[in-house]
Amino acid sequence: MKIAHTLAELRQHLSAFKHPVFIPTMGNLHEGHLALIHQGKPLGDVTVASIFVNRLQFLPHEDFDTYPRTWAADCEKLAAAGCDLLFAPHEHELYPEPQTFKVQAPAALADILEGHFRPGFFTGVSTVVLKLFNCVQPRVAVFGQKDYQQLMVIKGMVRQFALPIEIVGAATYRAEDGLALSSRNGYLSPLERIEAVQLARTLNNMADQIRAGETDLVEMERQAMQALTKRGWQPDYLTVRRQIDLQTPQIDQLLDQPLVVLGAAKLGNTRLIDNLEI
Repeated sequence: MKIAHTLAELRQHLSAFKHPVFIPTMGNLHEGHLALIHQGKPLGDVTVASIFVNRLQFLPHEDFDTYPRTWAADCEKLAAAGCDLLFAPHEHELYPEPQTFKVQAPAALADILEGHFRPGFFTGVSTVVLKLFNCVQPRVAVFGQKDYQQLMVIKGMVRQFALPIEIVGAATYRAEDGLALSSRNGYLSPLERIEAVQLARTLNNMADQIRAGETDLVEMERQAMQALTKRGWQPDYLTVRRQIDLQTPQIDQLLDQPLVVLGAAKLGNTRLIDNLEI
């Protein structure tokens, strides 16, 4: 695996290829990231991953400075997974001057759910992803569905800017007990790790209720929030939305439209997110 730290090195390595496949990451890699590499590899003639902890998508009180950085282990994992090229720019390489031009996603999608609890998050995500796309110029980019709203924002950005990139959503990679893999799972204590699966179980229970004919979404969501709170969680949201736009579904057409159950909750000091399509 080759490693590029500068745009010049990146472009030199990519000059011999026509169909790059791109998997952007913030490092601290786990099996979920490696599954994206495996899924993307057959889709192009060179597989490119990036590691860049993007300051723009962290709020002032969030964990930018303490976000786990595991460079040596990440390189070993990517090479073993068959990654051809790693782009790992220093911050001054990707942001040589203050990034005053930014991508603003529409409020109807970006200011709800994650965007409500993390204001400006999707502006930071959209801006860095567009910049990385311009650097790598991939034909295909692979993103995990665990970050469901993020995937929708990126798809919308690519569509509206007419970028010549196919966005592939990869199924959420889960541990044997059902917990969605996340770099932030490493913050969990052993007891918290055992408890963490309750988020996925709660979303599954909500999905089962919908399939069984439950239509009082407000009460169902309230009970789910209450149940997690009693277990010591601090839930931000547990909700049922339409897959197409993440808006609240029409009750009279509940089972006639593709739905997704989404949740975000804090366990101890660790904030976890998950989702389940219905």
